[in-house]
Parts: sequence; structure tokens; C-alpha cells
Amino acid sequence: MLERLAQSGLLKGKTIGIDSTTLEANAAMKSIVRRDTGESYSAYLKGLAEAEGIDAKGAAALLRMDRKRSKKTSNEEWESPSDGEAEITKLKDGRTALAYKAENAVDMETGAIVAVTTHGGAAADTATIEETVIEAGRAVAELITEKTAEGNYEVHPGGMEEVVADKGYHSNDVAVGLQELGVRSYIAEPDRGPRNWRGKEAAKTAVYGNRRRIQGERGKRLQRQRGERIERNFAHQFDTGGLDRLYVRGIKNVHKKFLIQAAACNLALLLRSMYGAGKPKAAHNRAVAAIFAILAVLRAVEDYFLSWWSNLYDQPSTYVANYTFDGFASQLENRAV
Repeated sequence: MLERLAQSGLLKGKTIGIDSTTLEANAAMKSIVRRDTGESYSAYLKGLAEAEGIDAKGAAALLRMDRKRSKKTSNEEWESPSDGEAEITKLKDGRTALAYKAENAVDMETGAIVAVTTHGGAAADTATIEETVIEAGRAVAELITEKTAEGNYEVHPGGMEEVVADKGYHSNDVAVGLQELGVRSYIAEPDRGPRNWRGKEAAKTAVYGNRRRIQGERGKRLQRQRGERIERNFAHQFDTGGLDRLYVRGIKNVHKKFLIQAAACNLALLLRSMYGAGKPKAAHNRAVAAIFAILAVLRAVEDYFLSWWSNLYDQPSTYVANYTFDGFASQLENRAV
């Protein structure tokens, strides 16, 4: 799909936007077990209650005791027996669930998805961005020699040069890492107040360079475009695409699903550029609009000929109005004879 996009001039590759989202895994929190003993969560709570001398015979009593505890679960201690690679995390709607994290690299000029990486649900954005940037850079580098039908090279000859991301990706290590990769960063910076840069000259240079870029007009424009270029793809992939909850298990299978959804989004982008419609529903609407346009033309032709008929033979308008377009040609031929 990326080759076809490059051949159609829909992939530039110079500026890449990065963003991620978490998706609920096909595993239930009720079924998690301890990694060391294999003990279920309810059995673990009963053991805690007995150790503290609490009479918690029913499930409701165990839940009341559980609500008062802090730091109840962690991925180091608990896992799902059905999907051991899914990780416990808090979803965007506030629920705690087993989940995976999908991270997209999107061309900020065209909206094409350049690369997709898959991680455990609890992986931090700052820990995954470098892998996604490298995957995107490799994909763009492989497409530099692709030509369009007109013989032009639309993919940026220097490969990927800029990365755009939200404030969740901002850190000293990320800024330094992108600088070492030879990539200019446009990452929104959270308000951290005064900072101590003693002994951190490399981090200071990278962070200040990023701050200078995001405060410029180009940086502000790229940040505004994130919602259109990146978030819209997430909506197509996971909302209307039906992947807001996963139905496969294992990070390899989940990654395959993400790749198929990304390829479908890129296919829709290609179809929109070729035919003006990227989905069957949009194509149906365009066909209906075309049919109504044809009917309007036929109606205009009918009105013209009825008016011409009336003026030529001085027929009353009420008489002419009784004629229909279907029988008009035959009647005109008979009258001429």
C-alpha cells in the first residue's frame, strides 16, 4: 500500500506525526492470576483477609476490603492466563483493564499511515517513540526511488527529517535520542517550571531546540494539524473500523490486525484521491447524486421541448402540460407526418 501511495504522490515522508492509543484486550481482569504462584485474585484476597483477621466470607465483603487497598495490581505480579502479553493499564475512559497500545506514524502532509508499532498497554509513550520513529524512517527510505505516473519523485529525497508529537512524548531522553537520530522534533512541552540543567548540557541543547521550534509559526501549525492528520486516522481505524476492543490474543496477532486496519485506511486515502470516495457508503452517495443530476438534466430538456412545442404550434399550456417526456417523441413524429 505504501508503494501505491508513493506512486500516486500521496506520500511525502519529510514530516511524521506520532501518536498512540490503548485498546482493550481480549482478556478479562477477573481472570488474572499471580505470576509466582498462579493464584487467582479472589483467592489472593481471601488469603489477605485471613491474614488480617477479617471475616470476609462473601464476594461483597471481599470487594469492600479490596476498595480500601492501594496499589492493588501490577504487571510485575499479575498476568492473564489467556493472554500473557496483555498488560494492566488505565484506559482513556477511566476503566482499568488488560490492554495493548497501538502507535501510528502518519505523514503530516497527506495523512498516510507510514508505520504501525504494537506494545503492551502499560508502555509509556517516551519508551516507544524511538522504535516507531525508526520504523517510519526505514519505510520512507525504502520508497524514495518510487516514481509517480508523471515520472516525478514525490517522496522526500532526504527521508524523514521532522517528528511531531504531543506533550506525552516529551522528555530529556526523547529529545536527545531524536537529535542523535538526526531528526528535528516538534514535541509539545508540558509546563515543568524552572529546571536544573547542571551536568545535562546535551539534554539542555535538545530541549531548548525543540522549545524554539514549537514556539514558531511552523511548530504551531504542525501541532494544530495533529488532530486532522493523526486523530482522524485513529477514528477510522478503531472507532468506525470496529477495533475499539480486540478479539485476537498475543502481540503478534494484535499487530497483524493493526497492520490490516492501517492498510485499509491507506487504501481509502488512495480511493478518495482517485474517485472522490474512500468508502462504499460515500461511493453510493456519489452515485445517487449523479443519478439525480441526470434526472435534472432530463427534466430541463423536457421543459425546453414542451416550451418549443407550445410556441411552434400555439397549443394551450394546459394541453401541453399533459404531455410526458416518454411519449413526447412519438407524438412529435406523428404530428410532423
